[in-house]
Amino acid sequence: MLDLTRLLMLRAVALHGSITAAARELSYSHSAISQQLSLLERETGAVLLERVGRTARLTPVGHELVQNTEAVLAALEHAEAELAAAREQPRGVITVAVYTSIGRIVMPTALQRLAEEHPGLDVRLRRADPEEAVLRLVSRQVDAVVTDTFPGTQLSPTGAIEASVIGRDPVRGYLPERFADASFQEMRGMPWVMERREAPSTEWAMRVCRELGLEPLVAHESSDLLFHLRLVEAGLAAAFLPDLVVREAGSALEPSPLLPANEERDILFLVRPGAGAHPWFGVVRDAIAAALADRQQS
Repeated sequence: MLDLTRLLMLRAVALHGSITAAARELSYSHSAISQQLSLLERETGAVLLERVGRTARLTPVGHELVQNTEAVLAALEHAEAELAAAREQPRGVITVAVYTSIGRIVMPTALQRLAEEHPGLDVRLRRADPEEAVLRLVSRQVDAVVTDTFPGTQLSPTGAIEASVIGRDPVRGYLPERFADASFQEMRGMPWVMERREAPSTEWAMRVCRELGLEPLVAHESSDLLFHLRLVEAGLAAAFLPDLVVREAGSALEPSPLLPANEERDILFLVRPGAGAHPWFGVVRDAIAAALADRQQS
Protein backbone atom coordinates (compact mmCIF):
# COMPACT_ATOMS: atom_id res chain seq x y z
CA MET A 1 0.00 0.00 0.00
CA LEU A 2 1.29 3.45 -0.88
CA ASP A 3 2.27 5.73 1.99
CA LEU A 4 0.04 8.85 2.15
CA THR A 5 2.77 11.00 3.70
CA ARG A 6 5.06 10.30 0.75
CA LEU A 7 2.24 11.02 -1.67
CA LEU A 8 1.71 14.38 0.02
CA MET A 9 5.42 15.12 -0.36
CA LEU A 10 5.21 14.40 -4.09
CA ARG A 11 2.14 16.62 -4.31
CA ALA A 12 4.02 19.43 -2.54
CA VAL A 13 6.82 19.20 -5.10
CA ALA A 14 4.22 19.46 -7.87
CA LEU A 15 2.67 22.54 -6.25
CA HIS A 16 5.88 24.39 -5.39
CA GLY A 17 8.17 23.34 -8.23
CA SER A 18 11.14 22.06 -6.28
CA ILE A 19 12.12 19.71 -3.47
CA THR A 20 13.60 22.64 -1.54
CA ALA A 21 10.32 24.58 -1.65
CA ALA A 22 8.33 21.47 -0.74
CA ALA A 23 10.64 20.82 2.22
CA ARG A 24 10.18 24.39 3.42
CA GLU A 25 6.41 24.09 3.06
CA LEU A 26 6.19 20.79 4.95
CA SER A 27 8.86 21.65 7.56
CA TYR A 28 11.16 18.80 6.52
CA SER A 29 14.80 18.88 5.47
CA HIS A 30 15.68 18.63 1.77
CA SER A 31 17.37 15.28 2.35
CA ALA A 32 14.35 13.86 4.20
CA ILE A 33 12.04 14.72 1.30
CA SER A 34 14.50 13.25 -1.21
CA GLN A 35 14.81 10.01 0.76
CA GLN A 36 11.06 9.62 1.12
CA LEU A 37 10.45 10.28 -2.57
CA SER A 38 13.12 7.73 -3.47
CA LEU A 39 11.24 5.20 -1.32
CA LEU A 40 8.03 6.16 -3.10
CA GLU A 41 9.66 5.48 -6.45
CA ARG A 42 10.72 2.04 -5.21
CA GLU A 43 7.18 1.36 -3.98
CA THR A 44 5.67 2.30 -7.32
CA GLY A 45 8.45 0.86 -9.47
CA ALA A 46 8.40 4.03 -11.55
CA VAL A 47 10.39 7.23 -12.02
CA LEU A 48 8.25 10.03 -10.59
CA LEU A 49 10.59 13.03 -10.76
CA GLU A 50 13.05 14.51 -13.22
CA ARG A 51 15.56 16.74 -11.48
CA VAL A 52 16.62 19.73 -13.58
CA GLY A 53 19.13 21.94 -11.75
CA ARG A 54 17.40 23.31 -8.67
CA THR A 55 13.93 22.40 -9.90
CA ALA A 56 12.09 19.10 -10.10
CA ARG A 57 9.56 18.19 -12.76
CA LEU A 58 7.09 15.38 -12.38
CA THR A 59 7.08 12.67 -15.00
CA PRO A 60 3.75 11.68 -16.58
CA VAL A 61 3.53 8.85 -14.05
CA GLY A 62 4.23 11.33 -11.25
CA HIS A 63 1.46 13.65 -12.47
CA GLU A 64 -0.99 10.75 -12.62
CA LEU A 65 -0.09 9.73 -9.07
CA VAL A 66 -0.65 13.31 -7.83
CA GLN A 67 -4.06 13.38 -9.53
CA ASN A 68 -4.98 10.16 -7.74
CA THR A 69 -3.74 11.70 -4.49
CA GLU A 70 -6.07 14.67 -5.05
CA ALA A 71 -8.96 12.21 -5.36
CA VAL A 72 -7.96 10.56 -2.07
CA LEU A 73 -7.80 13.94 -0.32
CA ALA A 74 -11.19 14.93 -1.72
CA ALA A 75 -12.66 11.68 -0.36
CA LEU A 76 -11.22 12.49 3.08
CA GLU A 77 -12.72 15.99 2.93
CA HIS A 78 -16.09 14.47 2.04
CA ALA A 79 -15.84 12.02 4.93
CA GLU A 80 -15.10 14.87 7.35
CA ALA A 81 -18.12 16.76 5.98
CA GLU A 82 -20.40 13.78 6.64
CA LEU A 83 -19.07 13.38 10.17
CA ALA A 84 -19.63 17.07 10.88
CA ALA A 85 -23.20 16.85 9.54
CA ALA A 86 -23.98 14.22 12.20
CA ARG A 87 -23.19 16.66 15.02
CA GLU A 88 -25.75 19.05 16.39
CA GLN A 89 -23.64 22.17 16.80
CA PRO A 90 -20.61 23.49 14.87
CA ARG A 91 -17.43 23.10 16.89
CA GLY A 92 -13.71 23.37 16.21
CA VAL A 93 -11.25 25.63 14.41
CA ILE A 94 -11.66 26.92 10.86
CA THR A 95 -8.86 29.04 9.40
CA VAL A 96 -9.83 31.48 6.62
CA ALA A 97 -7.43 33.40 4.38
CA VAL A 98 -8.70 36.82 3.29
CA TYR A 99 -7.24 39.75 1.37
CA THR A 100 -6.87 43.15 3.00
CA SER A 101 -9.97 45.09 1.97
CA ILE A 102 -12.51 42.31 2.56
CA GLY A 103 -10.76 41.42 5.80
CA ARG A 104 -11.04 45.00 7.02
CA ILE A 105 -14.51 45.80 5.69
CA VAL A 106 -16.50 42.58 6.11
CA MET A 107 -14.81 40.08 8.41
CA PRO A 108 -15.24 41.85 11.80
CA THR A 109 -19.03 41.81 11.31
CA ALA A 110 -18.97 38.19 10.14
CA LEU A 111 -16.83 37.09 13.10
CA GLN A 112 -19.13 38.89 15.52
CA ARG A 113 -22.16 37.16 14.02
CA LEU A 114 -20.44 33.76 14.22
CA ALA A 115 -19.37 34.31 17.83
CA GLU A 116 -22.96 35.12 18.84
CA GLU A 117 -24.71 32.38 16.89
CA HIS A 118 -22.09 29.60 17.00
CA PRO A 119 -19.87 30.07 20.07
CA GLY A 120 -18.32 26.62 19.66
CA LEU A 121 -16.84 27.58 16.31
CA ASP A 122 -13.39 29.18 16.42
CA VAL A 123 -12.80 31.07 13.13
CA ARG A 124 -9.27 32.39 12.65
CA LEU A 125 -8.14 34.79 9.90
CA ARG A 126 -4.94 34.90 7.87
CA ARG A 127 -4.24 37.86 5.57
CA ALA A 128 -3.05 36.82 2.13
CA ASP A 129 -3.15 38.15 -1.41
CA PRO A 130 -5.47 36.10 -3.66
CA GLU A 131 -2.81 34.02 -5.45
CA GLU A 132 -0.99 33.22 -2.21
CA ALA A 133 -4.28 32.39 -0.48
CA VAL A 134 -5.23 29.81 -3.13
CA LEU A 135 -1.83 28.15 -2.77
CA ARG A 136 -2.26 28.05 1.01
CA LEU A 137 -5.65 26.42 0.53
CA VAL A 138 -4.46 23.62 -1.75
CA SER A 139 -1.40 23.18 0.48
CA ARG A 140 -3.80 22.62 3.41
CA GLN A 141 -2.45 25.55 5.44
CA VAL A 142 -5.91 27.14 5.62
CA ASP A 143 -9.40 25.65 5.41
CA ALA A 144 -11.11 28.29 3.26
CA VAL A 145 -10.38 31.47 1.29
CA VAL A 146 -12.33 34.65 0.63
CA THR A 147 -11.09 36.23 -2.59
CA ASP A 148 -12.29 38.08 -5.67
CA THR A 149 -12.20 37.59 -9.40
CA PHE A 150 -12.70 40.05 -12.25
CA PRO A 151 -14.51 39.67 -15.58
CA GLY A 152 -12.36 37.82 -18.10
CA THR A 153 -9.85 36.60 -15.51
CA GLN A 154 -9.42 33.26 -13.79
CA LEU A 155 -8.32 32.05 -10.40
CA SER A 156 -4.84 30.63 -10.07
CA PRO A 157 -4.79 27.17 -11.72
CA THR A 158 -2.79 25.76 -8.80
CA GLY A 159 -4.64 22.72 -7.53
CA ALA A 160 -8.35 21.97 -7.58
CA ILE A 161 -10.83 24.08 -5.60
CA GLU A 162 -14.58 24.51 -5.12
CA ALA A 163 -15.79 28.10 -5.48
CA SER A 164 -19.11 29.73 -4.59
CA VAL A 165 -20.06 33.35 -5.27
CA ILE A 166 -21.07 35.10 -2.04
CA GLY A 167 -21.50 38.59 -3.46
CA ARG A 168 -20.76 41.03 -6.26
CA ASP A 169 -19.20 44.47 -6.03
CA PRO A 170 -19.23 47.14 -8.80
CA VAL A 171 -15.82 48.49 -9.88
CA ARG A 172 -15.63 51.99 -11.37
CA GLY A 173 -12.95 54.23 -12.87
CA TYR A 174 -11.76 57.37 -11.08
CA LEU A 175 -9.55 60.19 -12.36
CA PRO A 176 -7.45 62.79 -10.53
CA GLU A 177 -9.32 66.11 -10.44
CA ARG A 178 -6.89 67.80 -12.86
CA PHE A 179 -7.81 65.23 -15.52
CA ALA A 180 -11.57 65.43 -14.95
CA ASP A 181 -12.18 67.31 -18.22
CA ALA A 182 -9.20 65.95 -20.13
CA SER A 183 -9.38 64.47 -23.60
CA PHE A 184 -8.18 60.95 -24.27
CA GLN A 185 -5.07 62.42 -25.87
CA GLU A 186 -4.29 64.38 -22.67
CA MET A 187 -4.94 61.27 -20.58
CA ARG A 188 -2.16 59.29 -22.29
CA GLY A 189 0.49 60.58 -19.88
CA MET A 190 -1.74 60.28 -16.82
CA PRO A 191 -0.24 58.19 -13.98
CA TRP A 192 -2.19 55.18 -12.69
CA VAL A 193 -2.06 53.10 -9.54
CA MET A 194 -2.79 49.37 -9.82
CA GLU A 195 -1.94 46.14 -8.12
CA ARG A 196 1.13 44.23 -9.26
CA ARG A 197 1.24 43.46 -12.97
CA GLU A 198 0.40 39.76 -12.56
CA ALA A 199 -2.70 40.38 -10.43
CA PRO A 200 -6.09 39.56 -11.98
CA SER A 201 -7.38 43.05 -11.13
CA THR A 202 -4.51 44.60 -13.10
CA GLU A 203 -5.04 42.22 -16.00
CA TRP A 204 -8.68 43.31 -16.09
CA ALA A 205 -7.88 47.03 -15.71
CA MET A 206 -5.31 46.95 -18.53
CA ARG A 207 -7.82 45.24 -20.82
CA VAL A 208 -10.51 47.85 -20.04
CA CYS A 209 -8.12 50.73 -20.74
CA ARG A 210 -6.88 49.22 -24.00
CA GLU A 211 -10.44 48.62 -25.20
CA LEU A 212 -10.95 52.37 -24.70
CA GLY A 213 -7.84 53.08 -26.78
CA LEU A 214 -5.73 54.04 -23.76
CA GLU A 215 -2.37 52.52 -22.79
CA PRO A 216 -2.13 53.33 -19.04
CA LEU A 217 1.10 54.51 -17.46
CA VAL A 218 1.26 52.45 -14.26
CA ALA A 219 3.35 54.67 -12.02
CA HIS A 220 2.44 53.07 -8.67
CA GLU A 221 1.87 49.45 -7.60
CA SER A 222 0.23 48.37 -4.35
CA SER A 223 -2.17 45.69 -3.14
CA ASP A 224 -3.70 48.23 -0.71
CA LEU A 225 -6.83 49.57 -2.42
CA LEU A 226 -7.28 52.24 0.24
CA PHE A 227 -3.87 53.57 -0.85
CA HIS A 228 -5.18 53.64 -4.44
CA LEU A 229 -8.13 55.74 -3.32
CA ARG A 230 -5.94 58.19 -1.39
CA LEU A 231 -3.74 58.73 -4.45
CA VAL A 232 -6.80 59.58 -6.53
CA GLU A 233 -8.07 61.96 -3.84
CA ALA A 234 -4.65 63.65 -3.75
CA GLY A 235 -4.76 64.14 -7.53
CA LEU A 236 -1.75 61.90 -8.07
CA ALA A 237 -3.12 58.91 -9.98
CA ALA A 238 -6.11 57.35 -11.69
CA ALA A 239 -7.52 54.05 -10.45
CA PHE A 240 -10.30 51.52 -10.71
CA LEU A 241 -11.93 51.19 -7.30
CA PRO A 242 -14.56 48.79 -5.92
CA ASP A 243 -17.63 50.39 -4.39
CA LEU A 244 -16.98 48.67 -1.06
CA VAL A 245 -13.63 50.46 -0.68
CA VAL A 246 -14.99 53.89 -1.67
CA ARG A 247 -17.97 53.50 0.65
CA GLU A 248 -15.84 52.31 3.58
CA ALA A 249 -13.57 55.34 3.25
CA GLY A 250 -16.54 57.73 3.17
CA SER A 251 -14.99 59.29 0.09
CA ALA A 252 -16.74 61.97 -1.96
CA LEU A 253 -15.05 60.78 -5.16
CA GLU A 254 -17.28 60.50 -8.22
CA PRO A 255 -16.57 57.93 -10.94
CA SER A 256 -15.44 59.34 -14.27
CA PRO A 257 -17.75 59.10 -17.32
CA LEU A 258 -14.56 58.84 -19.41
CA LEU A 259 -13.89 55.40 -17.89
CA PRO A 260 -17.18 53.54 -18.23
CA ALA A 261 -15.90 50.35 -16.62
CA ASN A 262 -19.17 49.69 -14.86
CA GLU A 263 -18.43 46.02 -14.30
CA GLU A 264 -18.51 43.88 -11.17
CA ARG A 265 -16.00 41.72 -9.39
CA ASP A 266 -17.24 38.48 -7.86
CA ILE A 267 -16.50 37.84 -4.19
CA LEU A 268 -15.80 34.12 -3.78
CA PHE A 269 -15.62 31.61 -0.96
CA LEU A 270 -13.19 28.80 -1.78
CA VAL A 271 -12.71 25.37 -0.20
CA ARG A 272 -10.92 22.20 -1.24
CA PRO A 273 -12.75 19.57 -3.31
CA GLY A 274 -15.05 17.47 -1.16
CA ALA A 275 -15.37 20.16 1.52
CA GLY A 276 -18.18 22.09 -0.14
CA ALA A 277 -20.83 20.06 1.69
CA HIS A 278 -19.19 20.58 5.08
CA PRO A 279 -21.93 22.23 7.18
CA TRP A 280 -19.51 24.25 9.29
CA PHE A 281 -17.92 25.76 6.20
CA GLY A 282 -21.45 26.60 5.06
CA VAL A 283 -22.09 28.42 8.33
CA VAL A 284 -18.93 30.50 7.87
CA ARG A 285 -19.69 31.17 4.20
CA ASP A 286 -23.23 32.34 4.97
CA ALA A 287 -22.07 34.64 7.77
CA ILE A 288 -19.53 36.31 5.47
CA ALA A 289 -22.12 36.64 2.69
CA ALA A 290 -24.59 38.25 5.13
CA ALA A 291 -21.95 40.69 6.43
CA LEU A 292 -21.03 41.59 2.87
CA ALA A 293 -24.67 42.27 2.00
CA ASP A 294 -25.05 44.41 5.12
CA ARG A 295 -22.07 46.59 4.16
CA GLN A 296 -23.32 47.06 0.62
CA GLN A 297 -26.73 48.19 1.86
CA SER A 298 -25.43 50.54 4.56
